[in-house]
Amino acid sequence: MSEESTNTTQSNGVAKRVLSVLDGSFLTRDNVINNIPYLLFLFGIGIFYIGNSHYAEGGIIGMEKLNNELKELRSEFISTRSELMIVSKQSEVAKAVAPMGIYESVVPPKKILVKPKAIPEK
Repeated sequence: MSEESTNTTQSNGVAKRVLSVLDGSFLTRDNVINNIPYLLFLFGIGIFYIGNSHYAEGGIIGMEKLNNELKELRSEFISTRSELMIVSKQSEVAKAVAPMGIYESVVPPKKILVKPKAIPEK
């Protein structure tokens, strides 16, 4: 029976402490003034933690924006490259310059050979 009474008194003590924290009565005690620097330190750490979380979330949002922009630019690059491949075909170029009066040559090119001049000996 003594074990039950000690457990009950311990649980009542814990319950009283939790209740005093919840209703704020622990702040009216004299020893709280001695703990003000510690409480301010905990408050500062809490503010730092919240600020750090906001900063990290901002960085993550920025990275997501950059990833989306990168995907968009990559798809634009691929579409532009495929369009360039189509436009730069020999037949497409011939069609594009035909109105200017420029036509493809039907005669194959000839190779020009230049013979070196004989250097007179002195």
